[in-house]
Formats: sequence, C-alpha cells, structure tokens
Amino acid sequence: MSASLKFTRRVWKSFIDNKGHDAQCFPNLVIHRAVPGTVDFSLKIDQSNLNRVGTVHGGLILSLTDTLGSLAVASKGHYMTGVSTDIGASFIRPAGRTGDTLHARATLTAMGKSLAYTRVDFTNSVGDLVAYGYHTKYVGKSSSDPNNVKFSEDGEQVIEGNDVD
Repeated sequence: MSASLKFTRRVWKSFIDNKGHDAQCFPNLVIHRAVPGTVDFSLKIDQSNLNRVGTVHGGLILSLTDTLGSLAVASKGHYMTGVSTDIGASFIRPAGRTGDTLHARATLTAMGKSLAYTRVDFTNSVGDLVAYGYHTKYVGKSSSDPNNVKFSEDGEQVIEGNDVD
C-alpha cells in the first residue's frame, strides 16, 4: 500500500472517530486509491442518502465534495486539511438509488500557502458523470501541523515526517 493511501486513510479514520457529520452521513465510504493530489472513492448508496423522489440527495453530493476535497488535500501529506471558504456543485443526472454504488475522484487542482482548490467528479456504476463539485479551503494554519508528512513524488514513501500506522 502506498504511503499516500495509508496516510489518507488515517486522516479519514480521524474524521470517523470524531463521530461527527462524516460518521453519520457516509460511514461506508471506501478509499480505493490515493496518490499525491488524487483520491478515488466509492460509496454504496443507502436509504439515508436519498431525496424524497428516491435518488441521491444533492446535499450528499455537496457533503461529499467537502469531505473528499479535504481528503485530496490530505493525500499531499496534510493531516489537518483546513477550513472551507467556498463550495459548490453541478448536477448532471440522477446519481443513483438504494443499492447502487457512487464513485468519486477528488483532485487537488492547486495549493498555495493559504488556499487549496479541489474538484470532485462523481460517476455512476457504468462510468457516466453524474455530478461534479468544487471546494476551496483555507490551509494557511494547517500547513504547519506537526502530523503533516511529505511524500515522494509518486506517493509511495514518506520522505519527511513520521509514517505512523
């Protein structure tokens, strides 16, 4: 397992252990792959993820955009992933019903000293784009967190910081 994937899963576990919004809304989120700046996920849709017409609720897409954008920042070695300054989504087609699997790829499109910009593409089980979100985060203070690490370019190894299990 790559160091970037291991670290990103550790950050996700800290979200779940907090027992807040993420743990309540999508505890079944699976992180499949992480390289610095890109993370692939899936979520099996259950009843609690639906709107009143029986398809994925737009609020789920926005919540996932927030969380997955944060994990894209984590994939670059940031344990604390900053705070949201802007978020939005566009909905292209229904994203699924109970029992379907929603897939997502979160990409860190840019990161400076203060701001990080992410995009999350959501696809259905046949690969059709169903929605996409964007997320801007203030990362200025989180950049100096002592739990941060630096990865090799391919994300396979930690080259600075502690590689904690």
